Amino acid sequence: MAQELLTTFQDDLKSVSLIPSEVPGRYQITLNEELVWDRKREGHFPEPKELKKRIRDIIDPERNLGHNDR
Repeated sequence: MAQELLTTFQDDLKSVSLIPSEVPGRYQITLNEELVWDRKREGHFPEPKELKKRIRDIIDPERNLGHNDR
């Protein structure tokens, strides 16, 4: 998934980092300290399409993601 994000947002994302949590089962995704995804709140891991839309909505809401916007 990291590679997909870096490819889709190649001009906007400089890196994707995995930071281990001290809390077992925690899976959160943040962008510039803004929470994008929390597995506990959402109830599941994100599909690439879901995550790309949320990141797009933060970076550039007007951006067309092509087939991911359908």
